[in-house]
Amino acid sequence: MNRNVDRSNIIQIIIFSAACIWSVINPHDMPTWIMEAAPALAALILLILTYKKFRFTGLVYWCILIHCIILFIGAHYTYARVPLFDYLKDALDLSRNNYDKVGHLVQGFFPALVARELLIRTSPLRPGKWLFFIVTCICLAISAFYELIEWWAALAFGGGAESFLGTQGYVWDTQSDMFLALTGAILAQILLGRYHDKRINEMHNG
Repeated sequence: MNRNVDRSNIIQIIIFSAACIWSVINPHDMPTWIMEAAPALAALILLILTYKKFRFTGLVYWCILIHCIILFIGAHYTYARVPLFDYLKDALDLSRNNYDKVGHLVQGFFPALVARELLIRTSPLRPGKWLFFIVTCICLAISAFYELIEWWAALAFGGGAESFLGTQGYVWDTQSDMFLALTGAILAQILLGRYHDKRINEMHNG
């Protein structure tokens, strides 16, 4: 397998860097930016460190990039103040800005493909019911752990963590966040599972 950096990966890093720079310029709240952007920055470091030993398919890299951009947007404005969703809130007479719900949906959708590829390529698991079930459980566990992080942030920073939590007064925010992540994980596998298998096979055969 060619170990040189793929051109598409260079493009992805450029897009990531541009989104990160835009996001960090005059954010609504810098401590919130750090907490919200940290997963994206950690993902970049991890992917760079493991690039020579384990390369994902192009599909997964693009999915990770989209997820990071969504994180950067939320980090810049905070999830309760993203302008487009403020507009939708007013236009549709909604009770809250729902950008955070998009964030939690993709928190299940894109990690599902990451987990799926890792399991297919590094374990005896193959596409089927057990893989579907285990990937779904992994994504739900990730979502639950993120909710624990939000809880710990609330305990540590009190009212200062309000922008990070983004509950906007919704009493069932935690439960709905995990449900959306669960939904995202299921949708990713149903909609992209076969296409993902094809990309993995092409990588293996190439």
